[in-house]
Amino acid sequence: MNETTAELVEAYDEAFADDGHPRSHYAALLLELAAADLGALREQVSRELADVVFTGPGGDTAFEVDPVPRILPAAEWERLAAGLEQRVRALNAFILDAYGPRRCVADGVVPAHVLDEAEGAEGDLLGRHPGGVPVGIAGLDVVRDPEGELLVLEDNLRTPSGFAYAAAARRAVRGALPRLGEPVAFDGVWELLRATLHGATEAQDPLVVVLSDGPSNSAYWEHRRVAEHLGIPLVTLGDVAHRGDRLVLRDGSRPVDVVYRRSDQDLLRDEDGRPTAVGEALRGPWLAGTLGVVNGFGNGIGDDKLVHAYVEELVRYFCGEEPLLRSVPTLDLGRPGALEQVLDDLRCWVVKPRLGYGGQGVVVCSHADDAALRRVAADLREAPSGYVAQRTVPLSRHPTVIDGKLEPRHVDLRPFIFSTPGGVRALPGGLTRVAWDRGALVVNSSQNGGAKDTWVCT
Repeated sequence: MNETTAELVEAYDEAFADDGHPRSHYAALLLELAAADLGALREQVSRELADVVFTGPGGDTAFEVDPVPRILPAAEWERLAAGLEQRVRALNAFILDAYGPRRCVADGVVPAHVLDEAEGAEGDLLGRHPGGVPVGIAGLDVVRDPEGELLVLEDNLRTPSGFAYAAAARRAVRGALPRLGEPVAFDGVWELLRATLHGATEAQDPLVVVLSDGPSNSAYWEHRRVAEHLGIPLVTLGDVAHRGDRLVLRDGSRPVDVVYRRSDQDLLRDEDGRPTAVGEALRGPWLAGTLGVVNGFGNGIGDDKLVHAYVEELVRYFCGEEPLLRSVPTLDLGRPGALEQVLDDLRCWVVKPRLGYGGQGVVVCSHADDAALRRVAADLREAPSGYVAQRTVPLSRHPTVIDGKLEPRHVDLRPFIFSTPGGVRALPGGLTRVAWDRGALVVNSSQNGGAKDTWVCT
């Protein structure tokens, strides 16, 4: 895809002001880079990350990190963190309400069809959700619009990944740029994770396990890293069994108190209504209250992309506060006139399936050819309730090392938010994701995207 001149002019530049001068918080970094061999710098970072991989059908692929970090001023991060934490508090309350009294529907905050048609809803949980905190760990996707405002593009509440990769990126990039000032430390991730997992049970000295699909999972490296850092078992479904209403390890050790669920399967039942393997293993103990699950089942109703259209109202409703962080405007195509509005001007929209993730099924219509647009239009006419439409946001751009030179590439931000017993906490920084291809607006690693370390100024 080629980036148009209009996009280059319109997109916000993270490092340079409109007059071409470096933004003040980037001045020292850009001065350091001007004297560096950029190709060698990227190679150094890659060597440091040689053992950090994603797993796919064709084997392991490298976790590619650009050596040029993204920098957020401390004051801007404080505002963003407060908005992220507020949003997650509201979404936790919404999920419990959606499976309980549905007050948000009765009071007209969310239309009934949004919940009734949600693909990620779990019928087993209606009226019997075990409560607690549904979203132990959230990984929201944040973008910056051309005016410089940070907006939430998507809410990821099911099985967000990436914080261990972000910690690895920090280690590698910090080592490659030793003369620059210290950003806010990223080491607190393990304490926040431990607090979140222990907060999912009332047991003292709980047995916590990481439940993985095994080496077939694309983020298996992260699963192993978490288990190693926390000193807890890494297991698959074959390693656990039931003993009454308790989940136990097959090796005969004491019952499991908390499962950190990192399986790709996040539903209790499949599309035919049969229990999934992970649902069959965890459902009974979880609903009986003997097992904490992070993240719990049923969260798909919260990160349904159609719910995204109503999150600002949910913040007002559940928190009694004005939203500190806005969403990228999202159209509910089930509302009168919305479908026609999108079809009349399709190239101005990004079309997404309601329950997709990882960029799967997303069509940036401004970059699509005529045949692809015809397919999108047909899909929308056939099943408008299965999709949402968002106005295209030209993602901000950031200097990135491409073939030994700095070139602008589009980026977003994946911050991580933890629900601990002490409150909801956003981890400083997060993982900036970057599209290696010029002009590309999809930054997922599965679609030729990479990563950047994200520094919060001290």
